[in-house]
Amino acid sequence: MNSRPISRVLVANRGEIAVRIIRACQDLGLATVAVYASEDRGALHVRMADDAFRLQGATPVEAYLDVDGLIGVAKRAGADAVHPGYGFIAENPDAAQAFIDAGLIWVGPPPNAMRQLGDKVKARHVALKVDAPVAAGTPDPVHSAEEIREFAQHHGFPVAIKAAHGGGGRGMRVVYDANEISQAYESASREAKAAFGSAECFVERFLEKPRHVETQCLADSHGNVVVLSTRDCSVQRRHQKLIEEAPAPFLSAEQRQTLNDASKAILREVGYQNAGTCEFLVATDGSIAFLEVNARLQVEHPVTEQVTGIDVVAEQFRIAQGGVIDYPDPTPKAHSIEFRINAEDATRGFLPTPGRVELLELPTGPGIRIDSGVVAGDVVTGSFDSLIAKLIVTGADRDEAIRRARRALNETQIKGLPTLLGFHKAALNSPDFLAQGGEFRAHTGWAESAIEVLEPEQVLTNESEPVERRRDLVVEVDGKRLEVSVPAELVEGVRPKATQQRTRSRRNDEDASKSGGVLAPMKGTVIRVNVQDGQQVTKGEVVAVVEAMKMEQPLYAPRNGQIAELSVGAGDSVAAGALLMRVLD
Repeated sequence: MNSRPISRVLVANRGEIAVRIIRACQDLGLATVAVYASEDRGALHVRMADDAFRLQGATPVEAYLDVDGLIGVAKRAGADAVHPGYGFIAENPDAAQAFIDAGLIWVGPPPNAMRQLGDKVKARHVALKVDAPVAAGTPDPVHSAEEIREFAQHHGFPVAIKAAHGGGGRGMRVVYDANEISQAYESASREAKAAFGSAECFVERFLEKPRHVETQCLADSHGNVVVLSTRDCSVQRRHQKLIEEAPAPFLSAEQRQTLNDASKAILREVGYQNAGTCEFLVATDGSIAFLEVNARLQVEHPVTEQVTGIDVVAEQFRIAQGGVIDYPDPTPKAHSIEFRINAEDATRGFLPTPGRVELLELPTGPGIRIDSGVVAGDVVTGSFDSLIAKLIVTGADRDEAIRRARRALNETQIKGLPTLLGFHKAALNSPDFLAQGGEFRAHTGWAESAIEVLEPEQVLTNESEPVERRRDLVVEVDGKRLEVSVPAELVEGVRPKATQQRTRSRRNDEDASKSGGVLAPMKGTVIRVNVQDGQQVTKGEVVAVVEAMKMEQPLYAPRNGQIAELSVGAGDSVAAGALLMRVLD
């Protein structure tokens, strides 16, 4: 049990969550040290921290995964604790142990608890041991497509292939037919390896149209565990959340008790400490199945904070210093809904759309909270996830929260790239989400099948940046970031000219498809090419896969024919709209 005080924190993350942690540290009177890859040199979290240091890495992502580099920065900056946020090293027990061995306080769960829960197969064993409800699944990771076929023959379709060491929908594929198994297993394994460092996958019976419900938990080193609130996170795309709300609506008292009891039992069994989230699926018949434990802070933690008045991040720091959870499960006093405003085009299958945020006007007023690491002028790159901001709206009850959310979404103005504002507005007008007729019909596949967004929420501008009298420049001295202000005329001659942005129209895509062209739907990296020049393909066959913003996008043959003009290979970077190949009659 740690009882040392914390005074200076290394924030081992970027973007929105790094900003959130820095703000909590400022509220607690703690100094902060930010880190950044080259792409993030001017990012908001870097400017907010007391100190900032550049990370080395072959790619921007690798920079934030370099544990030795992070430890080196912590020692150089005099940090005595590290907060990993979410993503990157947050659920890596070896990284946690390395920080602890280096004498730093890890603001997160113990490495041993992370090992038991970070592996989904082991987590299932823990859940079974404490009699938590679980869905049918393989007891251990599978090693071949044939094992998946055998499972499906016994339990039936659909089945879900899931990364054993990950979450957030990455490394997960749902299979409805035996012919899809081999490709889905290969794709899930590859994505799992890229995202979590391990290609191991297991298989579960996939529940049709379930709700995704979770519990936000805190556990201290004295054996106390509380459930702060439930959350519903059913509105997802590609198994990654878009809208979350607390408390989870339309649950019976018995269901809530089952969720709370199972969560506490699982966390106590592994000696869990700090913040964690237990995730479950609620089937259409009301039955509950344990899904996983996210051994870290969750993206959607703000809705729990809004309905309980408890600062989850501040509690993380208190627990990490040996503090006692001296309160029972709180009773939610409001209703809160979070909208992830991502740089994605919902009209084109939620394709990620990197680009510059030319204008960012966010709402204010009663019940409105904004968590963001982006300001106007920032570039949302394809190297990281697509999140621009989280809009959190709170009301006395769900109806008031929805009314306020409509107002807040209408006040929000983002120009420069497509976003999900249009999707969120459409969702708030759906009878399924509003539970008109007394039934809440949003489920984990609902967003991709039931919501139609006619136009992407975007306005592209070509305005040049106005001339200012002075310019702030970022310089680095021995890897440490510093800002200096200089007269504008000293740098105006070397500033790059404003570039015009253009967006491809849907008509261009349709015309290309009619002529047999296969275009890159987004700026990204080609991770697989399935065909060769001259090869015969059938309409709908997957010919290549492009990845951007941590999402894989398969590309399909637009018609039967022969591959020609193949111009890319695995590992190539492509621009949005680039012609990758043609399929000739």
